[in-house]
Amino acid sequence: MDNTASADVALDPAIAQRLKKTPDGLVAAIAQQHDTGEVLMLGWMDEEALRRTLTSGRATYYSRSRREYWRKGDTSGHLQEVRSVALDCDGDALLVQVDQTGAACHTGTRTCFDGRQLPLSGPDQPERADESATPTAKETTTDA
Repeated sequence: MDNTASADVALDPAIAQRLKKTPDGLVAAIAQQHDTGEVLMLGWMDEEALRRTLTSGRATYYSRSRREYWRKGDTSGHLQEVRSVALDCDGDALLVQVDQTGAACHTGTRTCFDGRQLPLSGPDQPERADESATPTAKETTTDA
């Protein structure tokens, strides 16, 4: 794993200027499977991680806990080959479309969201797929 920053090349200043970073210099990076739209994970990038991602073709993130760069798949073999990177309208999030090999989540699941759905409740929630889609009598009545 390459944890050193390159002093020779910096992120394009035009791109760096558009980033709206957290106080610790990071931007949220959402990894999405390029051909299915499946949301795989959320990571963090600073300017150097984004530069590495844009120039290497492999997703590179900044680990907040380890305080180091990590290129997805270097130790696990679960590669993220970058297909495109887009900055959102506010400049505070990146969408990294990738071709994911293997699990994206460190727990070994395909995505960091597999099996982690939270229950929805409340009167304004839409019908769920498991509820009947048959209209009620009130919905089928028309004024004649």
